[in-house]
Amino acid sequence: MNIENYIEAQYRELLSNSTINAEFSELYIGLEHARLREILATLHFDFISLFRTMNERLPTNDFSAHFWADPSRKLLKTIEITLGLYTALKNTKLAFEITEYYFVLMKKCRDFLSSSGGSSLPPHMEKIDLYYTIPLFTPNSIVTIDHPQTTRSFSLKQIGNGSYANVYKYRDAFYDKNFVLKRAKKELTQKELERFRREFYEMKEFSSPYILEVYQYDEAKNEYIMEYMDYTLDSFIQKNNSSLSIGLRKGIVNQILRAFEYIHSKDRLHRDISPKNILLKEYHDIHVVKIADFGLVKVPDSSLTTSNTEFKGYFNDPSLVVDGFDTYSILHETYALTRIVYFVMTGRTNTDSIPELKLREFVNKGLHPDKSMRFKATTEMVQAFRTISS
Repeated sequence: MNIENYIEAQYRELLSNSTINAEFSELYIGLEHARLREILATLHFDFISLFRTMNERLPTNDFSAHFWADPSRKLLKTIEITLGLYTALKNTKLAFEITEYYFVLMKKCRDFLSSSGGSSLPPHMEKIDLYYTIPLFTPNSIVTIDHPQTTRSFSLKQIGNGSYANVYKYRDAFYDKNFVLKRAKKELTQKELERFRREFYEMKEFSSPYILEVYQYDEAKNEYIMEYMDYTLDSFIQKNNSSLSIGLRKGIVNQILRAFEYIHSKDRLHRDISPKNILLKEYHDIHVVKIADFGLVKVPDSSLTTSNTEFKGYFNDPSLVVDGFDTYSILHETYALTRIVYFVMTGRTNTDSIPELKLREFVNKGLHPDKSMRFKATTEMVQAFRTISS
């Protein structure tokens, strides 16, 4: 299907049923597609107008009431255009959500509306809430933020995705800063959604300069906002590996180890340590490390930790494939951290040949096949790292 042609066809279909109206266009100002913005604003106006009329005709108690033929036909057509657009655009960059209250209402109305002769409104039908200042439609390509005394929408740019969520960047004109929106995927199971939600609240509980800051969780949309960082550790090393000083490398390692000292002090295991889940912010005089992606965090006595959790990442101990992810312990965490330290210090992942003696000893201990020989705590890693020569 040609999406642009479909939108134009729906626009013309809307014109045969209504008149383009801009009364609610401010609610959709963040949507860059001009034609779709006109359509959604007009559909919003039509729903409010038609439901206001319906409220005037509501039945009393056990009696039904008559809803006239013309508004019945118009409301049916408005619902048809809305749901058609929703379905056609669902897997495109122009996808949007319908607020749940109106989505349920549309399907309910579709069941009793008639295209000829008017419609019988069901007995006991409740008065419809009319959304004058709340969008009926939320495009997936924008985020709506409530600031003090105002509500604004901003365009999103997708910058990543994972098992549970898509990740977007946007620039907030109110603060003149970049932020990140992490939005749960629609197909998540209830357990996966609970894990996504728990990730936010775990990060919110942390209080450390080395943990990515999160700000606000939207329960209705299952998305949350967090601070924007300039690089993943992976992209930073790839871009700058040939020019990084040993001092900067060691500074990054020390921040990473301090971050995990803090995490482990809270009886948490990250379980998804990789260069893509460690982020950097570049200032004029310093590089700041922050840990992100706590979707697999292991919490004591949590029912969300199971043997079926997916084994992820090259940096994880390969023995987990055999032992099962439910056996994950601090010895697996220090294994992955050892690989991270080596990656930062050398820009490489292959540990077959390490010329520098102290680094080789550090890596051999951290990756030892006999788990009892490995680093048993991050504090031990910090002490051992201090012996590595500059």
